[in-house]
Amino acid sequence: MMINKEIKIGKINTSKKELLDIGKAWLVISLIFTVLHLGINFFYVGSLSKIYSNYFIFYMISSLFTVGIGFLFHEMAHKFMAQHYGCAAEFRADTMMLLFALVMALLFGFTFIAPGAVMIAGMITRKENGIISLVGPLTNYCLGIIFLILRIIFPYEILEVGFFVNFMLGLFNMIPFFMFDGKKIWDWNIAIWFVMVAAGIGFLFFLLPILASFNIL
Repeated sequence: MMINKEIKIGKINTSKKELLDIGKAWLVISLIFTVLHLGINFFYVGSLSKIYSNYFIFYMISSLFTVGIGFLFHEMAHKFMAQHYGCAAEFRADTMMLLFALVMALLFGFTFIAPGAVMIAGMITRKENGIISLVGPLTNYCLGIIFLILRIIFPYEILEVGFFVNFMLGLFNMIPFFMFDGKKIWDWNIAIWFVMVAAGIGFLFFLLPILASFNIL
């Protein structure tokens, strides 16, 4: 079986391997947030019964379309922009890190998720590299705003989770060190880096409490 065989969807190039890796990471990330939300923990045997409850199914589906979509759109934004600049780009899941994150969530009730990354090959400028990095967190911010608007209209807590997680994911990726998106954005344009960080902090730590204080959320 040729798992790396190229598949063309419109102008987008992908492969069976990439589609499998995206699906795997999407499911595991959604499962992790479901476990955390319901407080399922190996140390509390009683909590394991929640796995067989309707709540588990509800929050798993909700996580797929809030947290999971935040991850998926973030990575696909990197991929599509890289391909726009003529690069080969495919997502690769980090299976060991996904398993590590799931075990941490089940044992300790918190975790650190590094699901994988888009692997990019090609000649690009510093500006193009910065833009490829920028579109990931920017996509999360846009999703976060959509979830916030929906939360104002519809009184569902999961929509607020979608807003919070997407803005946290976007802001976290603005860390200007190592292989984070923020490092490449900083190297390209410090002003844009500051605007992105200010926007994330503003929405999370100022706008959200203001809306809550006026009972809008």
